[in-house]
Amino acid sequence: GAGSAAMPLWDFQGSTMVTSQYVRLTPDERSREGSIWNRVPCFLKDWELHVHFKIHGAGKKNLHGDGLALWYTQERLVSGPVFGSKDNFHGLAIFLDTYPNDEATERVFPYISAMVNNGSLTYDHSKDGRWTELAGCTADLRNQNHDTFLAIRYSRGRLTVMTDVEDKNEWKNCIDIAGVQLPTGYFFGASAGTGDLSDNHDIISMKLFQLMVEHPVEDESVDWTKIEPSVSLLKSPKDNVDDPTGNFRSGPLTGWKVFLLLLCALLGIIVCAVVGAVVFQKRQERNKRFY
Repeated sequence: GAGSAAMPLWDFQGSTMVTSQYVRLTPDERSREGSIWNRVPCFLKDWELHVHFKIHGAGKKNLHGDGLALWYTQERLVSGPVFGSKDNFHGLAIFLDTYPNDEATERVFPYISAMVNNGSLTYDHSKDGRWTELAGCTADLRNQNHDTFLAIRYSRGRLTVMTDVEDKNEWKNCIDIAGVQLPTGYFFGASAGTGDLSDNHDIISMKLFQLMVEHPVEDESVDWTKIEPSVSLLKSPKDNVDDPTGNFRSGPLTGWKVFLLLLCALLGIIVCAVVGAVVFQKRQERNKRFY
């Protein structure tokens, strides 16, 4: 379809414009938002989504925004403040954020991040979603003269996000998280939004592939449509620190941390020495009594 005509299996809203070459979610204009959603729920347990996209505009350096989001959620066609779509969603979101709202951040933008939500979490734009982010990476994906791609793979509880934005025709790892639980029966979609700054956000193609993966026998009795979206992490997303290289890491050993570690080790040695001396003295006194 083209223009504002209906497309088979897809619905769109907002500023979305359909052409024969791409679907433009937002034009390079302020305060626009648009989205496109598939009408058919996905009942695959293991899948991989390839997205061919283009983010471009007249803005230079940091004078552009806001970004693009890819969704696998229960809700569809609900506009909202999170890159043109609903907050407090149920499911998975991958954000391609092109503007740093948090001036104190050490991250390099554009920045790709992942979020899983059971409806209870709110995306904080002022902090670029840092408190609810599972993992992320920097990717130079804006105003490229070559094709840019992103792949989302979900298989046996493992979420992997890869990029191909350097014109090398190869996937580069961005996000890799185990312990992710996503139900079947949700919908795929894409949305984008602009504020005081803007960009063209184009979807050129979205291709879904089924992955043939063996599952344990006990999985056959599970109703995959009833699973609650969740992530089993060893640490909370709030413990995440700014890391331009992306992904979930603890902070580096700075000078004061090294000093504290050495101080604790020294105190431990002193305590052990004192205890050892007291035990040795008591043993000596006990031996004298026997004589």
